Amino acid sequence: MEMPFDITLLIVLTVIAGIGAQVLADYLKIPGIVFLLLFGILLGPDGFGLLHPSLLGDGLEVIVSLSVALILFEGGLNLELKELDKVSGSLRNLVTIGTLVTLIGGGIAAHAFSEFPWSISFLYAALVVVTGPTVIGPLLKQVEVERSVAALLEGEGVLIDPVGAILAVLVLDVILNGDADPLRLIAGLSIRLGIGSAIGALGGWMLGYFLKRAHFLSEDLKNLVVLAGLWGLFGLAQEIRGESGLMATVVAGIVLRASDVPDERLLRRFKGQLTILAVSVLFILLAADLSIASVIALGWGSLVTVAILMFLVRPINVWLCTINSGLNWRQKLFVSWIGPKGIVSASVASLFSILLTDRGINGGDSIKALVFLTIILTVVLQGLTARSVAKILGLMSTKATGAVIVGSNPLSRLIARLFKERGESVVILDTNPEACEQAEREDLPVFLSSALDTEVLEEAGLASMGTFLAMTSNGEVNRVLAQRTAEEFSPPRVLALFPQDPQGNKAGSKATKIQHAFIPELQLKTWNEYLNDSQVKLGETVLKEPSCAFQQAHLQALIRSGDLVPLLIERKQQLLVVSATDAWQPGDVIIYLLHDPKPKLLKRLSGSSQSRLTLEKLPTVEEVPISSLALEETLEKVSAE
Repeated sequence: MEMPFDITLLIVLTVIAGIGAQVLADYLKIPGIVFLLLFGILLGPDGFGLLHPSLLGDGLEVIVSLSVALILFEGGLNLELKELDKVSGSLRNLVTIGTLVTLIGGGIAAHAFSEFPWSISFLYAALVVVTGPTVIGPLLKQVEVERSVAALLEGEGVLIDPVGAILAVLVLDVILNGDADPLRLIAGLSIRLGIGSAIGALGGWMLGYFLKRAHFLSEDLKNLVVLAGLWGLFGLAQEIRGESGLMATVVAGIVLRASDVPDERLLRRFKGQLTILAVSVLFILLAADLSIASVIALGWGSLVTVAILMFLVRPINVWLCTINSGLNWRQKLFVSWIGPKGIVSASVASLFSILLTDRGINGGDSIKALVFLTIILTVVLQGLTARSVAKILGLMSTKATGAVIVGSNPLSRLIARLFKERGESVVILDTNPEACEQAEREDLPVFLSSALDTEVLEEAGLASMGTFLAMTSNGEVNRVLAQRTAEEFSPPRVLALFPQDPQGNKAGSKATKIQHAFIPELQLKTWNEYLNDSQVKLGETVLKEPSCAFQQAHLQALIRSGDLVPLLIERKQQLLVVSATDAWQPGDVIIYLLHDPKPKLLKRLSGSSQSRLTLEKLPTVEEVPISSLALEETLEKVSAE
């Protein structure tokens, strides 16, 4: 078989295996790197022998360099600067003091237990200083811890990567050239970081400036311009000063994010997709290139080394760096536990192994094997237990709460008030000035803007909201807004008021990610009139065993008769907008509007007129009378169940 076809087959199999591993990991809800490492090892020379990365020769180094640059740029592009500002002191300490702590602690552990020479021990420690953003990001999406904790971990993962990579290069330079002057090392690190930061900042600003004025470019071409630009900045920085390119890509991403370029979210999505591909290919190739025999040859001392790094060095690092941070002990403990190593450690270790071997220095294969063992153990142990640890510590995120509501009308303002009264964030958007003024009079946050404006949605805080609810008077507009928001922002719940699909397709399918709000075919105009005329009561009912089935059937009968509309579900201390497809459970608190057609005059005479609708402790909803036909249907449904 000819060599070019061998390389073609290698790349094809690598991509298939990488994407297959990501699909399987996404289905099982565990970090993708677990399966990437497993598939790479199984398909490599020590497994089934289908992948031979050595065929790429120097091309592997090129693929690694460009892919890592893309990964770090995407990490910088996704950093939330507002969130980072809240943990800036701790983040600065982790990137500076934390780097030194890990370098010293990891080096001592590798020398004492893995029996590495001091030089190789500190090279290993420099390689594992970093925490991989390609592992941290997917892990936090699955675990969803408190935002301050997530921001600290995300920021550390992105910013410490170039620092660790440059530090590792300097330590390698000491090993190869024998010059261990500390001042020279500090100067080399500072110069590389400074050059990279300057090039990245200037290049990121120029990219942003160009994109904001290049109106003639299509969206697809803009994305490719950014890709070419980031690789250009990486190459320029590398040419000026070796190993400064990684810092340039991180800073370029941060600056471009701050430039508010048009359709920034589409750009981030495109770069995110490229990053997934790059990570998949890199981990498969690097894992396939790993010698299992070299890992086994490390012995039990290597496991002790990694254990000390995880259970002693990392906690000391975090607690020292967060002394005056305001984080509580639970948050510090979780950050101490989450420190998985990722693609930068793997890729740089693979390159260093080749360089050390070429220079006739022993330890190249051993250091690569120990780095990969560290990656495997940290990813598997921390990745698979992160959710359980977060639950035990009570750190599961409350970020997916609150709502962005499009359309200021009596019903939407009532829902917004209910969210606000429970201390949750809520924002209303509308293009009608009078409707916005009414929301302001009711002391509700409101934006006079179209929901098509992604910048306004971001300013409204949709990224941290749990619900997007489109309930204008135009059902088709609601559908379009909800679909666009689901595609670009992917909030946990996307609901809208819109007409049923005439072909009978369900709106709440996984394909659309949109759910009918409240009930199918809600008559919004009718219920707004009821609210304006004070012909409603606001009540709640708790679904209880063993009468839960009858309660639900009774509620559904009232809904079908047009006398009741469920608005919100309070479940496990979380407030959710009701969707037409929700499965109600025992223990749910259903907050509803009940049509109360009692004449206004009679209400005034009875003293029940209220200037503001409040949640009443009404008699149980089961006592609300319904028609005899609806009652028969209810009884039949309950008996059938």
